[in-house]
Amino acid sequence: MTGTRIVVGAAILHRGRLLAACRSAPAALAGGWEFPGGKVEPGEDETAALVRECREELGVTVRPVRRLPGAWPLGKGYVLHVWLADLVSGEPRPLQDHSEVRWLAPAAVADLDWLAADRPAVDLVAAVMGEPATGKRVIGDESLPMRR
Repeated sequence: MTGTRIVVGAAILHRGRLLAACRSAPAALAGGWEFPGGKVEPGEDETAALVRECREELGVTVRPVRRLPGAWPLGKGYVLHVWLADLVSGEPRPLQDHSEVRWLAPAAVADLDWLAADRPAVDLVAAVMGEPATGKRVIGDESLPMRR
């Protein structure tokens, strides 16, 4: 993946629930739900970036557990890697780039309009939680069929 920049997303699990964050910016993504995270800076490893981004965006400390299999293209040379993470301390609140955060029970994971880039990872996280993610449209890619 030479020339590809990595963006990390945190699938934060705590007490059997998943944390989702609603984008406030940029306008094209506003209102879509995602795993919080951001770009890995030069010289930084993915786990350090995940911890930093969660602190900056949510005011929490997380412990990266493991990376989910897969890498999802975001366009413009970026690729998304999603990590399962445990909440270590703090109460998540939307500090940067988000208007809302929400804890989701396994059965509610499919109820949000997830950003297209996060959708494949949402399905994997839902499987880890023991609940299929089905039935909702995907923000950013209206051409995807709804799953039944």
